[in-house]
Amino acid sequence: MNSTIDRSHIEQLVRTAVQSTLTGQVTESAPTVARAAATTSPPGWVDGKPNLRVSISARHCHLTDEHVEILFGRGAVLEPDKDLYQDGFYAAKQTVMVVGPRKRMLPNVRVLGPTRPASQVELALTDSISLGIKAPVRHSGDIAETPGCVLVGPAGSVQLEQGVIRAARHVHMNHADAEHYSVSNGDMMQLRIVSPNCGVTFEDVLVRADDAAKLEVHIDTDEGNACNLDAATEVILKKSGCKCQH
Repeated sequence: MNSTIDRSHIEQLVRTAVQSTLTGQVTESAPTVARAAATTSPPGWVDGKPNLRVSISARHCHLTDEHVEILFGRGAVLEPDKDLYQDGFYAAKQTVMVVGPRKRMLPNVRVLGPTRPASQVELALTDSISLGIKAPVRHSGDIAETPGCVLVGPAGSVQLEQGVIRAARHVHMNHADAEHYSVSNGDMMQLRIVSPNCGVTFEDVLVRADDAAKLEVHIDTDEGNACNLDAATEVILKKSGCKCQH
């Protein structure tokens, strides 16, 4: 990351770009199988079995409490705007501008809550190319030795020394889901998206299992466009090397 970014120029940009950021992208959800809502146990199950959901995770960032105050003003907190599929997580009303080398920038990058111990920016490949940042593919939270950037909000700016990544595809699930698919936290799975004229198989889908998660695969916008997720007619999730279908 080039550390010589002109801060005064950035502060001028924020007045024209960041103040209108409420129209930015939010993590999008594209359920591939429509089923009637029902009270289920384990979380997310329908009719006694897992209800698979595949969602596109658009560019977004996670912030620390300290950085929220720097970017949005003393005493500022994240304001929930839209609940995400995973309970307790939300898209905030706030957005930021992400600035890369040579003053390349992405306005309207949505902040997701709640806050985290370390700030992090998650991009698709086309986003990172646009910014001029060579963002590595990493699992969320693994930001050691990654590139940084400048974040700009209506009240100030933050220089991140590291934290810009391309989020590796992954699947959230609870332990009952994991048992159903015969996988454990940290295993890899395969996801097949069947769409008209452009079916795609995604390898290396990391299993992230805990007690409360609902079964949901996260892919980025480039991956969602590549498989034409909105037009998908079938999704198949299976353990890597397994010939069975779920």
